Amino acid sequence: MKTIYKTNEQDQLEIIDDYTEGIWIDLCDPSVEEIKEVAEALNIEPQDIISALDLEERAHVDTADHYTLILVDVPYKEKDSGFNGYGTIPLEIILGGKFIVTVCAIELQLLEQFKNNKIKKFFTYKKTRFILQILYKNASYYLQYLRSIDRASELITHKLHQSTKNKELIQLLDLDKSLVYFSTSLKANEMVLEKMMRMETIKRYPEDQELLEDVIIENKQAMEMANIYSSILNSTMDAFASVISNNLNSAMKTLTSITIILSIPTMIFSFFGMNVWLPFGENHWAVWGISALSLLIIAVLAVLMARKKLF
Repeated sequence: MKTIYKTNEQDQLEIIDDYTEGIWIDLCDPSVEEIKEVAEALNIEPQDIISALDLEERAHVDTADHYTLILVDVPYKEKDSGFNGYGTIPLEIILGGKFIVTVCAIELQLLEQFKNNKIKKFFTYKKTRFILQILYKNASYYLQYLRSIDRASELITHKLHQSTKNKELIQLLDLDKSLVYFSTSLKANEMVLEKMMRMETIKRYPEDQELLEDVIIENKQAMEMANIYSSILNSTMDAFASVISNNLNSAMKTLTSITIILSIPTMIFSFFGMNVWLPFGENHWAVWGISALSLLIIAVLAVLMARKKLF
């Protein structure tokens, strides 16, 4: 879907149909016709737009004759997936002299705040500030989702303390996978930000310096939080893996001890079940005598195993 926005004279965002100066074109999972139309209207290579729709595309910055490509990884929460469905997806920003284009394969909550006029001092014609605002909100969403992942891991850990189940362990694995995606994407975004600030094609204004510093700080904080949460989660998973292994060893040790004890009467009665001499003569006392002998051996063996903590 293609939508063209422009800040009007009352500093309000409105939707227009013309490719005029100072516009923001948002392409959300665009069709082939929409890509061709925007490419021809703004003199952009269609492949530069299509590359943003590749979910495996890495964050980078490229320059063309009259525009600059900035591709960053944006976090998102998968719909209908509970609290474990977090991932990253490429968002491309195409910066031209008279326009700015954003391209993404899905509808992002990040851009919705700009569309709904919820971002202060946002104007489509102030392109450098717009890019910094996008990057700042992007880092903020990383922090928000990281806190959600931390709360989810604490909830799952609490459940695992009560009962170790495969469901909770799989959820922890999903969270760990999300943290790996976040850490990798944040590192790539940091490299993009550093390269952006060295490029002469992107103008930097004194009034945007504070916003730039905030973007750098937010991104670094998100990186640190992702690394810390990942380390904590890995330690938690290793601890529960050790607990599960110890529980399995204890169960096997107990079952082995019970098997050994139960094999004693089987061996005794099997022996006397053959054609051999029976104690106490050929009468009913033989059965009680053999049973008493078996119970005595079982009791002695059980006491010895209990002292050796084999139960």
